Amino acid sequence: MRRLLFAVTTDLNYDQRMQRICASLARHGYHVRLVGRQWPASQPLTPQAFEQHRLRCWFSKGKLFYLEYNLRLLLYLLGQRGWHAYGCADLDAALPTWLRARLGGLPFVYDAHELFTEVPEVVARPAIRRVWLAIERFVVPRATLAYTVGPALARLFEQRYGRPFGTVRNISVLQAEGAPRASDPAAGYILYQGALNAGRGLEALLDAMPLVAGRLVLCGEGDLSAELRRRAAELGVLQTGQVEFRGYVLPAELRRVTEGASVGISVLENLGLSYYYSLANKFFDYLHAGIPQLISDLPEYRHLNEQYHVAEVVPELTAAALAAALNRLLRDEPAYYQLLATNCRQARLELNWQHEEQTLLQLYTALLPAPEIVPA
Repeated sequence: MRRLLFAVTTDLNYDQRMQRICASLARHGYHVRLVGRQWPASQPLTPQAFEQHRLRCWFSKGKLFYLEYNLRLLLYLLGQRGWHAYGCADLDAALPTWLRARLGGLPFVYDAHELFTEVPEVVARPAIRRVWLAIERFVVPRATLAYTVGPALARLFEQRYGRPFGTVRNISVLQAEGAPRASDPAAGYILYQGALNAGRGLEALLDAMPLVAGRLVLCGEGDLSAELRRRAAELGVLQTGQVEFRGYVLPAELRRVTEGASVGISVLENLGLSYYYSLANKFFDYLHAGIPQLISDLPEYRHLNEQYHVAEVVPELTAAALAAALNRLLRDEPAYYQLLATNCRQARLELNWQHEEQTLLQLYTALLPAPEIVPA
């Protein structure tokens, strides 16, 4: 049996992309272990079809966290034997994973969940960005297999490093119970799922809520968690219940929350190439729940919406523009809302993980074609 070990800096419980990838590989004959990070408030690991392990760290953010985690990960990996390939998700776990693969003469896999060196939090710190760019320039050309979340980002990596990049999109699993039914937009709520970070249009979204005929639920935490809660309180929408912060939500529960929504929020500001070429899993989560969504006019989302017409494009991330788009869907144009919802139900039959995982399996079959490899 071919054995694959992957490393990430996430909690594991909320990393839906890695859960899908590892589960698919495990179902198709690979022995998989996913290594992540134990947070102080981490819940017990949810059962999966693959092995899981979390490393404990003293530090929770900043340079000291990345330094500590990479050292702990390296020590852990050096003690591992019998694996046929080592992989990582993004740059923050890349160096120790590459080194362990190199020492064993084994394949190294790089899965770029984003363009790490172009996220706003990195771009805003030129000295920090130079360090991550140096790591990217060192690691990416040395990967045996490299892939990312969308075709536009794959092309960018190929142009930057002159090497092939595969594409494995963050697409939701098609559920066996069948397509969701058309919903009454007045019966649900507006949903944002994801990190509460800069560039997600969240400040403008909160400012829009006093003008919107609906309720907003936010699932996730991030750098702006405290600031957004203060802003909601100042606007009075927190006290009235028009805005609700639910914090971290496990994937199984998040799916139920998404199915109860009327509209999803999947907007981004163009704050760098990572956001510009983004293709987030929430786009597909909303689509699979049969709910229309608001999107920004960015290449990957525009391309998919031109094909399937499942979303309303917001021309600018202002309170007025968001309020107008939300009211159009929730109150003003019910026929248009139902058209988008119907298109979602049709699109999910093509845009689903059962189809996407075939690309993943082709990549790993090419990486490890032999049924058994002598481990280093």
